[in-house]
Amino acid sequence: MKFNDLDCFLLQAQKEDIELMELLILEKKSLLQTTQFCILPYVNATIEKPKKSYFLVNSSQLIHKKLLSINESQGLKLKSKSTKEDYIRKVIKLKEHIQLGNIYEINFCIEFYAKDVLIDPVSVFIKLQQLTKAPYCKLVKLNDDFIISASPELFLKKQNSTLFSKPIKGTIKRGSSGEEDERLKLKLGNSIKERTENVMAVDVARNDLSIIAQKGTVKVNKLYNIESFETVHQMVSTVSCELNENANFEAIINATFPMASMTGAPKVSAMKLISEFEDFERNYYSGAMGLIEANGDFELSVIIRSIFYNQETKRLSIAVGSAITHLCDPEKEYEECLLKANALLKALNAEIEN
Repeated sequence: MKFNDLDCFLLQAQKEDIELMELLILEKKSLLQTTQFCILPYVNATIEKPKKSYFLVNSSQLIHKKLLSINESQGLKLKSKSTKEDYIRKVIKLKEHIQLGNIYEINFCIEFYAKDVLIDPVSVFIKLQQLTKAPYCKLVKLNDDFIISASPELFLKKQNSTLFSKPIKGTIKRGSSGEEDERLKLKLGNSIKERTENVMAVDVARNDLSIIAQKGTVKVNKLYNIESFETVHQMVSTVSCELNENANFEAIINATFPMASMTGAPKVSAMKLISEFEDFERNYYSGAMGLIEANGDFELSVIIRSIFYNQETKRLSIAVGSAITHLCDPEKEYEECLLKANALLKALNAEIEN
């Protein structure tokens, strides 16, 4: 099968069988009462409303991974508009905004990119999925744009009248031994800095959910929970609510998007500073995507830990970020960005130019 010849598709690993991939053929449609794929690029919600695109899932098939070849990339070099020194200067400036009380936390991101690149997105996706085994691994093709995602983060999940969100804030590397791994998990779980980052995102998520929730139903199911992935440990909290009867998909997205973990607190002020300080357009990065079932239930992941590639322009990019708070060390925040980029670089056989 020539995947590049398909206009729009979604390829994702089967959770029940890691060796099987499910290929969903997508067709651009308006809202229909059937299973749909929805994608939302990041927007500064102080300026514009979320731009939702819907695609009808018109067919699906299972493909065994053994039938998909792995083609190695040719040692790519990625660069950024900002040097490490530029990044650190901007983080120091953002900390000044925190000291002035303009914000309490901001998710500040940096992009690494390359031009005139030729890759096989399917092979890169399979390798990335093998490296990360992330719960929301997806390969999406929308015309010439590919999104190769190994996201660990759930943005929203609706089950009947219950809505869940699982903001991630707090990251540490995996250990080289079981003993070191446990020490690192304990270090992450007990870190005042990481807890501060996490609880601010939780508070923003609680506030967002309260807009479309039945009164008194917003609750924090889990706080500061440590979840382990192949490459990192993450601090993950869970917030939920019971939805108002009139809370349809449109209302839910308008109340909650962009997500707390990728903006900051207060959310509006953080988004304004993101527009001012970041030197790239996020576009699909830090947006959301997932399937909406015919009964209205849905599951949307956050588009992070992802590779973005346009087969027409041959431009490839990745973006990574971290939460900036008054307790953060700019040098260590940059190191955290590189830690999050590590699996993406390995999947591409790439490195970042100094």
